[in-house]
Amino acid sequence: MERTDKRYSTYVQILKEELVPAMGCTEPIAIAYAAAKAREVLGKTPDRVKIGVSDNIIKNVKSVIVPNTDGMKGIEAAAVAGIVGGQEDRQLEVIAEVTEEQKAEMRTFLEQVPVSVKPLDTGIIFDILITLFGGEDSAVVRISQYHTNITYIEKNGETLFAAEEQPEQIGCSEGEPKETGLADKSLLTIEGILDFAETCDLEDVKPILDVQIHYNTLISEEGLLGDYGANVGSTLLKAYGNAIEHRAVAKAAAGSDARMSGCELPVIINSGSGNQGITVSVPVIEYAKELNVPKEQLYRALTISNLIAVHEKAGIGRLSAYCGAVSAGCAAGCGIAYLYGGRYEAIAHTLVNSLAIVSGIICDGAKPSCAAKIASSVQAGILGYHMYRNGQEFKAGDGIVNNGVEATIRNVSRLGREGMRQTDKEIVRIMMAQ
Repeated sequence: MERTDKRYSTYVQILKEELVPAMGCTEPIAIAYAAAKAREVLGKTPDRVKIGVSDNIIKNVKSVIVPNTDGMKGIEAAAVAGIVGGQEDRQLEVIAEVTEEQKAEMRTFLEQVPVSVKPLDTGIIFDILITLFGGEDSAVVRISQYHTNITYIEKNGETLFAAEEQPEQIGCSEGEPKETGLADKSLLTIEGILDFAETCDLEDVKPILDVQIHYNTLISEEGLLGDYGANVGSTLLKAYGNAIEHRAVAKAAAGSDARMSGCELPVIINSGSGNQGITVSVPVIEYAKELNVPKEQLYRALTISNLIAVHEKAGIGRLSAYCGAVSAGCAAGCGIAYLYGGRYEAIAHTLVNSLAIVSGIICDGAKPSCAAKIASSVQAGILGYHMYRNGQEFKAGDGIVNNGVEATIRNVSRLGREGMRQTDKEIVRIMMAQ
């Protein structure tokens, strides 16, 4: 792919936008970011806090520990962490540096300051509205569509900032989800991704991927060393041994074990999710070590796995009842196929095979069981590739499998975006009744 090709610069920009550092599960961190920004706008410590969030935010914040809070969970904890200890200029690393005094202050704040939470029924899948009050003053910050997209800022009833295209005008009810201000993901295709990965100047992607390799490997290793969540990663190694096909799965799961249980290490995310960032990268990194491939080949394999994961998720949306680990695990299988020398045919078949296996996994929020779903998804990615190597495939007409990889991706997007819309609502109702 030539540098002059519009896709080249777009693919590089997609990697820059989607592979960014985050501390903790990204939905509570987005709440903390909005709250920290509102605190800056207010200019003082608030004496009352109102939080509005869409159902999917509730789902993904309810059961996960917010890092740097001494083990606190939930929407209120995430907002208070941002108010008390947040650095809004660091976005998804907003609470990466919190003092012991601030952690104690968070608990005191929650005990003394009224904090209310209500669901937002705007029809927007990803929506956060933080309102802070301090005496006669007030501040409002809204984040919509994706984790760092501030669309509205207000102080004392005066609008300080409003996005040109408001979320209400965009919606997500029909067709593919639209996200303003980001690179055009409609230019992604499996063929184009492979062309770009094989021909790009590695200096355009290396700085991004080096951080992903470093961060995501560290948290996966920490997950195996520590006692986090349900310890899915270490359980897998104890049960199945240390062979590469098990180690790659276990280390990806272990990264989620740590992350879902408040581990205070950053990750490089993919498609707005740290779990997806770990899943799409760690298995590929482990296979690259096992196969002893040149570092250049690892960079190109990670370019493939990351962009394929983004491509899959683009049609589904940031949040859905469709588990995002599925997209990432299947994409990791594609990166592994590339490390073994596979090219378009191998990658396309690997993706279709693996999607046919695990596309039914639901997302019922961020929590320890995410690690097990990651394990199943990476296993499917690896199996999908070995099916191809052995001349086996799922064919058009086998359920949601269609004729060709792009058509199958479109079917999966439709399933996750439209078919599981009611499932998503039912999952939230079940979770909130517990």
